[in-house]
Amino acid sequence: MTDARLDSAALERLTQTMLDIARKAGAESADAVAVAGQSVSIDVRGGRLEQAERSEGVDIGLRVLIGRRQACVSASDVSQRVMAELAERAVAMAREAPEDPFAGLAAPEQLARGWDLAALELADPAPEPAPADLQADALAAEAAARSHAGITQVDSASASYARRAFHLAATNGFSGGYGRTSRSVSCVAITGTGSAMERDWAAESRLWQADLPDPASVGHLAAERTLARAGARKPPTGAFPVLYDERVANSLIGHLLGAINGTAIARGASWLRDAMGTPVLPPGLDLIEDPLRPRISASRPFDGEGLPCTRRALVQDGVLQSWVLDLATGRKLGLPSTASAARGTGGPPAPSPGNVALTQGSASRADLIRDMGTGLLVTSMLGATINPTTGDYSRGAAGFWVENGEIAWPVNECTIAGNLRDMLRRITPANDARPHLSTVVPSLLVEGLTLAGG
Repeated sequence: MTDARLDSAALERLTQTMLDIARKAGAESADAVAVAGQSVSIDVRGGRLEQAERSEGVDIGLRVLIGRRQACVSASDVSQRVMAELAERAVAMAREAPEDPFAGLAAPEQLARGWDLAALELADPAPEPAPADLQADALAAEAAARSHAGITQVDSASASYARRAFHLAATNGFSGGYGRTSRSVSCVAITGTGSAMERDWAAESRLWQADLPDPASVGHLAAERTLARAGARKPPTGAFPVLYDERVANSLIGHLLGAINGTAIARGASWLRDAMGTPVLPPGLDLIEDPLRPRISASRPFDGEGLPCTRRALVQDGVLQSWVLDLATGRKLGLPSTASAARGTGGPPAPSPGNVALTQGSASRADLIRDMGTGLLVTSMLGATINPTTGDYSRGAAGFWVENGEIAWPVNECTIAGNLRDMLRRITPANDARPHLSTVVPSLLVEGLTLAGG
C-alpha cells in the first residue's frame, strides 16, 4: 500500500487501521490523516527539455490524546510494522507531554455529517496529461515570450500537473476525504544584460485542465511585463499614494488575516487583538470567507477537525465580525470554532482561512492610477518587516512611478512604510480581482504611505 494512487476507499482503510493500532497501543482518543499525492513537472529552456520530475508518495499522520496531553507523529512508510511503531511512539510521547487544557477532538454533535463533493468539483475527471503534453505547453509559453523583441532570455518556462487525495478519521466517529487536482503553466522572462537586467513573470493555475488559459498567453504576458520594466530606477523619497496591483494586493489582506488568526489572538500577539466589533476596513467593504466555491484551490467540505465548512463574513461593512479559529484556539478564547482548522500529517490542527473575497469597487485600475496623481504603482514585493503587535509595516517593492495620473517610468529598489491598521482603513478597491483565485482581492489604492527611494 505504498502506491500514491490510492483511491479514497484505500485511504479510508489506512486511517481506520491507524486508529485501531493507536487504540491497542493505549491511546484514549486519536485522529489520523492520510495524504496520497502524485505530480509531474516539466521545465524547458531554449526550446528543449531542461528538467522533468515525477513524484509519488503516501504520508500518514497520527495525533494521540491521553487526557489533555497530546502528541503527533508522521511517516511516509505505511507498512503495518511502521504504523505500529508510530502509534507506540505517539502514545509514549503523549504520556510525557505537558497537559494542554484546550486539546481535544470535536464532540460528535459538532461533526460534519454530509457534504456534496460533486458540487465542489475539486478533482478534474479528465485523464492525467502525458509528459509530452506538459512539455508542449511549456514550449508554447517560452516561444511566445521569446517572440517579443527585446526579450534577451527566457529564464524558465514550466508546466505541471498534480493530484492529491486526503482522508481524515478520528475516534469521535468522523471519517471523510476528498481529492484535488491542479494544472499550471508559468514563464519568467528577462530583458537587458548585466546591471540593466530586469525580469518579470506570469503564471496561471487551475484545478481543471479545461479552465487553464492558452499557454502562449502566459508567455506573452510575461514578456510584456518584463519589457515594461526596462530602465527601472529608484523613485523619490517622501509621502505618496501607493496603488497595490492586483497581483500583490492580496498581501495586504493576508496581513489582516494573520492578525485575526486565533493563534495570534490567543497569545495576545496581534495588532488587532482588541478590534472585534470595530472598523478595520472602510465602510461598505466586506471580507467573506467561502470554503464551498466550486473549482477553487482552497475549497473544502469540512475542516481539519471534521467540522462542516460554511460561508461567513470575517468583516462586514468594514467592521470586524470574527476571528479565524480551530477548536483549541476557540476554547482558549471561550468561543466556538469557526471550522477553520487546517491539518497536515506532521502536527496538530491549526487555524487557517479558506477562500476569501474582498468587496470590489466600481473604478478600474486605470481610474485609480488617474486619480492618484503622483505616486507608486506596486507590481512586485520582496522582503518584509511586520511588527505583529503594532502593525508597523515596511516592505521592499518594485513597480512604476505615476506622474499626473499616468505611468511615467519603471521603479525598483524602494521601500514602503506605514502602519497596517491605518493603511487598511484607507484602502480604495478597484474592480479587477480575478475570480478563480482563492484570495479574490482587486488592486488597492492606499493614500499617504512613506516611500524611501533614491
